[in-house]
Formats: sequence, C-alpha cells, structure tokens
Amino acid sequence: MLEARIGLAAARDEALRDAVPVYLAQAVREHDVDLIATPEVEITGGVEDGPVSFDAVCEVRPVVTVPGYGGLRVELPSPSASEQEIDEAVDTERRRQGSLVDAARAIQTGDHVTLTLAGTRDGEPVPGLNTEDWLYEVGKGWVAEGFDDHLVGAEVGALLTFSANPSGTTEPADFTVTVSSVQQLVLPEVTDEWVSDNLGEFDTVAAWRASIAERIGGQKLTQARNLLVERTTSALAELVDTPAPDSMVSGDLQSRVQNTVQQFQAQGISIDQWLSATGQSADSFIEALKQQSVKAVKVDLALRAVAAAEAIEVDADDLNAEYARIAMQVRQKASEVRKAYEKNDAVTDLLAQMRKTKALDWLLDHAEVVDDTGAVLDTELLLGKNHDHDHDHDHDHDHDHDHDHDKGH
Repeated sequence: MLEARIGLAAARDEALRDAVPVYLAQAVREHDVDLIATPEVEITGGVEDGPVSFDAVCEVRPVVTVPGYGGLRVELPSPSASEQEIDEAVDTERRRQGSLVDAARAIQTGDHVTLTLAGTRDGEPVPGLNTEDWLYEVGKGWVAEGFDDHLVGAEVGALLTFSANPSGTTEPADFTVTVSSVQQLVLPEVTDEWVSDNLGEFDTVAAWRASIAERIGGQKLTQARNLLVERTTSALAELVDTPAPDSMVSGDLQSRVQNTVQQFQAQGISIDQWLSATGQSADSFIEALKQQSVKAVKVDLALRAVAAAEAIEVDADDLNAEYARIAMQVRQKASEVRKAYEKNDAVTDLLAQMRKTKALDWLLDHAEVVDDTGAVLDTELLLGKNHDHDHDHDHDHDHDHDHDHDKGH
C-alpha cells in the first residue's frame, strides 16, 4: 500500500532519515565519543536497496593540558574591615546624631544653609528650581553644575545671581539665590558615655567599633566569596592555550543570547529597548557575550583536564546523591529524576558536570588566595565550614533534566 501511494524510493529515503540518527547515537554511546557538534553524515551504501552503511565525521571535544593549575594565585578584596572603613561608619552615625548651630562666618563645604532659590529660563520659572526656606547641605551638588561653588564664601544675607546648567539638562538657567542662614554640623565626641546613652546595645566605644568591624567584615566576606569562583575560573581559563572550538562557542553564545532575551521579556522589556537605553549596538552586545562564551568553553576544557590529571572520578554514591539533590530542587522522586536523565541520554553529561565540580573544589582548596596587598587570605574562611560555595559558574551546570540534552546525535 505504501509503495502504491508514495513509491518505494520515497519510503526508503524517509526510513533512512529516521533510522540513521538512531544508529549514529548508538555508535556514539558505544565508542564513548564526546560530540560537540552535529556530525556530518554520508550514506555510503544501501541508498536504494540492500544493507545500509554510512560514514559520520564527528567533531569531538579537544583534550587540553593546563600546566600550572596547581599554583593558581587569586586576588580578592580583603574580607576584613579596615580602620578607615570603621572610622567612616562611626562618622556616619556621628553625623546622624550631630546638631546644627549657627555659624558666624562665610559658607564652607559641608555647611547647612537655608536658601531662597529662583531659577528661570528666558524669563519663565524652571520647574523644581523655585523654593523658599530650603535647607541644603553645601557640597551635595544636587542643583546645578557649579552651583555649590557660588555658595562657598558667601555670608548670611548675600544675594547671588549666576547662570548654570541644572542637573540632568544641557541648557543653562538663570539663578537668583538668597542666603538666609548658615549652620555647621557639630559632631558629638565619641566616648563610652555617649555610646552608652545613644547606642543602647553597646556600653563602650570598643564594643561598638568591634560590632561595626564584624558587620562590615561580614559584608566583605560575602563579596569575596561571590568573587572567588569567578576569579579562580578566570585564572584557570588563562592557562588554556588551545583556541576555544567555534562550535562550542557558538552553542554557548546561542544559549546566552536566548537566556538574556527571555530575562528581558519576563520583565516586559524588549532587547532593542535595553540596547537603546544603554547606548549599545547589537554587535557590541553580542561581542561581549561572545567573550563570556569563549571563557566558559576554556573553563570547561580546563576543568576536564584538571579532573583527568588529578584522577577525579564520580562513583555511584556521588551520582545517587546528585539525583537526590536535584529531586529536592524540582520536587520529584529521585527515581523519577534518574529515569528522566537516562531517557534523555543525559547521564554522561551529568557525570561530566559533576567531575568538573569536583575539579573546581580541588582548585579552590589548592589556590593561593591573596588580598590587594598580597597578604594571604584564609581559604577555609572563604569557603565556609560546609564548603558550600556557589558552583553556578561559567561552565554552565545544567541540571534541568526535563530538557532534551540533545548533543546532535
């Protein structure tokens, strides 16, 4: 019936198109071929009748070496609060609790002045630039370019007239400013008594400063931890001399572009609007993402090389634990997660990602981490007790088992 309806040649051609990818996928699994692009297939026999044979030219992931990976040096901002940072926090609180007193002198930067302000353009009032009894801190630079410079040196009762460009505009306006009062901010002296009276949770200056140091240090430690993986992988990528394969870069770049566009769409913003707002061209935007893709590919190759060099392996217990972890994230049973990975022929990819994660752990444990002065930082402190640093780095940890994981089989 099929022969009568469509002809035997057409039916055989369709059967070949359906069957060859299946046999190719079997061959790839059997020979453990690490494909990075869709193979070029040429049918060499059986097009019209008889046994079918075909050749497939496969582009495989290159194997690289990364000499020096065991001596990576990573620079991070210090996770400890400096005395200057503590002093700035203390001064911020002092200013918050300071008092304004009349200053019998000319205006200085930092003074609080009461002004009557009139701004016009071509004789018409400029919106937002006309007010009376306005309290302003000199030095903030809020009003117009050079506005504060005209105030410095003036005294109470002064009438100032000048032209300047209001902030956010390119057209000048004519200003008339009357100075009604000049006050300076007097800061309290920091003593144990003042701390106890005004900062109830502390009894002494030392206790207050120690608390500030702990708070700032916690913030800086989080910042350093967030940078640790990124800077470690960047240092590792620089050791890769092999050019990143175009097929891998193109695949990664395509995913990055799609993800970026989807993120903007979810926020109700088109990519064209964002490019216009940021003053970028589409080409420069793509080029910036491409540089990230090149790095991601080199990190992928390098982590695989480290895993091989250090004989890092993933055993059955590791894999079962990973299935359980993913199951918790997606709220499914671990057995269902396993079946999904096996059905999509994605177990090999998952094992590779897990090996790379272990390789990254090894690098983080062995890297020399220093601050901007060259002082060695405590790696255990940076990694935390549970060694639970973020592994969502540039080599794209894809654990979405609902995806097809198509490697071009």
